[in-house]
Amino acid sequence: MNQRDQQILRIALPSIVSNITVPLLGMIDVAIVGHMGDAAFIGAVAVGSMIFNLVYWLFGFLRMSTSGMTAQAYGGRRLDDVIRILVRSTVVALAVALTLMVLQEPLRLLMFWLMGPTDDVVAFAVTYFRIVIWGAPAMMGLYCLSGWFIGMQNTRIPMFISIMQNIVNILASLMLVYGFGMKIEGVALGTVIAQYAGLLAAVVLLARHYGRLFRHFPVIRDSWNLRHHGHFFQTNRDLFLRTVCLVGVNLFFTSASARQGAVVLSVNTVMLQLFLFFSYFMDGFAYAGEALGGRFFGAGNATAFHDTLRRLFRWALFVTAAFTLLYIIGSMQIVCLLTDEPQVRDTAREFIWWVWLVPAAGAAAFIWDGVFVGITASRGMLVATFVATLSFGAVYLLTKDTLGNHGLWLAQVVYLAMRGLLQTVWINKNKKI
Repeated sequence: MNQRDQQILRIALPSIVSNITVPLLGMIDVAIVGHMGDAAFIGAVAVGSMIFNLVYWLFGFLRMSTSGMTAQAYGGRRLDDVIRILVRSTVVALAVALTLMVLQEPLRLLMFWLMGPTDDVVAFAVTYFRIVIWGAPAMMGLYCLSGWFIGMQNTRIPMFISIMQNIVNILASLMLVYGFGMKIEGVALGTVIAQYAGLLAAVVLLARHYGRLFRHFPVIRDSWNLRHHGHFFQTNRDLFLRTVCLVGVNLFFTSASARQGAVVLSVNTVMLQLFLFFSYFMDGFAYAGEALGGRFFGAGNATAFHDTLRRLFRWALFVTAAFTLLYIIGSMQIVCLLTDEPQVRDTAREFIWWVWLVPAAGAAAFIWDGVFVGITASRGMLVATFVATLSFGAVYLLTKDTLGNHGLWLAQVVYLAMRGLLQTVWINKNKKI
């Protein structure tokens, strides 16, 4: 295997494992409360997990900007900047976390209004929210540290932390619920304990593997020199606005599905799990694009940068072909594993072929997202995502009355394809290396 392919896989494979373990944190909580004898507990955890997934997703730009900037500084062997980026990102992350905790009541009221939980769920969901919100500093800190590790070409540490968090979450939640007789409080507290355990592990591993870099301590004191600010905040602003577009499309997709009735909502939810499974794999290669693309861009090594691009798209083609074949052959079998509702299964057969198109439509967008993060081309990402979001809305509005749910899935496929197409056009017009 070519050395560049080995570099890609060394970063991509641990990232794929990390991606697959992340949803387990919420699933573990649901599994535990599912045996408490009250369906309202399950609803409370489902609502609470959805709220925090949404809020933390909005601030995912902290990980991306840290990853891209660190990879460039690492490639350019600018160790001073490597430290500056980590310090600057961590301070911003802690400020965001503090803001979330201070404004937790307005945030809770807003999110509950958006989610609309039933009365029997609200009381338990409030308890869950008011405990888990105190994990915000850990989650924001982990975003920065994970992005920094990826920028330093090390995805093994984030993988270890993800696995460890799930183990701690299981053990802590089980002990608190069954050992100390807690209910929803035990599950929520177990989640927070796991989050801080992950942060502690990240800090310990940072000190162990990269402690030598902190001999550049004087750099920490001038991390907020004004000449370093502009690019940092512009990149984070663009990435935040891009994330707002992504969240908006996903929320609208769910809302439009719900307006078509419970059966269509269930079908689309199940089908989206197949899209998410594909995304876990493609995100691994996107992380490789962040790390290696940013590294070679920062080093000014055009040959290595373009070689990495070619090989990333070859891997994307392979993964896309494999998932397309898997879904053509076995997508309905996967749906049947996820639900035993006859009406949902029967309805899914009418729409399942849209899932077959998703890998081909979305592959380029995933790879370009990683590369754009690596070279901090945040404006290109924002413009492409914004136009693709407008395309999503236009296609849906034009087809919803005639095509129904087919129109919604057509809008989703067009949205994914447009992101990849527009980023391809942008990078060819704005050659930076």
